[in-house]
Parts: sequence; C-alpha cells; structure tokens
Amino acid sequence: MELNKYIDHTLLSPSATEGDILQLCKEALEHEFYSICVNSCYVPIAKQALDKSNVNICTVVGFPLGAMSSESKAFEAKNAIEHGATEIDMVMNIGRLKSKNYLAVLKDISAVKTAIGDVPLKVIIEISELSKNEIVKACEICIDAKADFVKTSTGFSKSGATLTAVKIMKKSVKNVLKIKASGGIRDAETALKYIEVGVHRIGASSGVAMMSNLTSQSAY
Repeated sequence: MELNKYIDHTLLSPSATEGDILQLCKEALEHEFYSICVNSCYVPIAKQALDKSNVNICTVVGFPLGAMSSESKAFEAKNAIEHGATEIDMVMNIGRLKSKNYLAVLKDISAVKTAIGDVPLKVIIEISELSKNEIVKACEICIDAKADFVKTSTGFSKSGATLTAVKIMKKSVKNVLKIKASGGIRDAETALKYIEVGVHRIGASSGVAMMSNLTSQSAY
C-alpha cells in the first residue's frame, strides 16, 4: 500500500502566498502525492507548476462555510475546472441540512455535479457540526445527488476527522461513494488507521511529514 497515493496534499490557509503554493506543488511532485488541494484562485498557478505530471489538482468550492448560493458554487466549480482543476471538494450547506430542508441540500450538490460532469465531486459534510443521524442523512443525500465522495471536514471547524464518524459514513454509503478523511490527520500511523477502515483519500497539510515518518519506521 502506497500511502502517498492516498494523499491530497493540502494548503488552504487564507494567508498562503503564491510561493507557498509553488512549494506545495514541488513537494507533491517529489513525493508523488495523488493531488494537491488549494483555494480556487491558485488553480492556474498549480496547473502551470504541475503540467504534464500525474499529480491531480483539487480545489475547494463554497469554502469553508458552504452557505453561499448554489449558482455561486456551480460557477466557482466550473470556472476552476476550466482553469485546470481535476477534482472539486464542495462544502454542503449545513444550515439547510440542520433545517431538514433536504431538497435544498440535494439541489445544491446536484447543481455543482451538473456543472462539472464527470469530474470527481467530494462533498464536505463537516461532521463536527452534525449528529450521528445527520451524518447518515448527509451521506444519503450525497448518494442521491450522484456525488463521488463524502468528506469529513473542512479543517476550519471545531474539529476534524474521527474514526467513529468515518465508520458511520462507511456504513451509510457502503460501496456507492468513496470517503475522504481530512482535518487533524498529521502522521502516517493515524492516516493508515483511516485507510484500514475504508477511507479512499486523506486530506492533509502534513503529507511530507507523513512520508518522512513512514520512511523512518521502515528503516527499523
């Protein structure tokens, strides 16, 4: 199992500079990560830096609150694809979900999926804000909206991924959708635990440290 192929090497800080993004891309090339994940304004820079490589470009949409209009999310996603993004991580409208306005949540996700077509769509459900039943419902809506992944967290809320929540998500989506765990995963040992319970992708800003940690462990 190649841990690097599970990692979306992530930098979403609002203070990240262009130089920081270029460094992120350099690290992704060096370690052959599955993708980098950046804010949409940096997609063109990433596209140029990663051109002709196998590293995918993931960007976030409606980030980090998910509370803007569906039209805005759809436009942001489509625009990002046109500039070189190959995957979209959108934030679910959590307020609508908690209001039990499930149709609005479904339409929100569907609008983005329609805009991007076959491009993989990951829906961030922000597990720290949801009860167990709400996590289950969020997953069911993602299936109905034909998303490709459910994702645990933005990393900008109260807490990130938990194994308990991922197990609930896995049971809810079965093999229909894939799962991305993100938020607070900082070492190889933790990442491997998530992969063991069925996670298909790890979103982390500490991918380089994970690979160094893995190399150190294999040396003994």
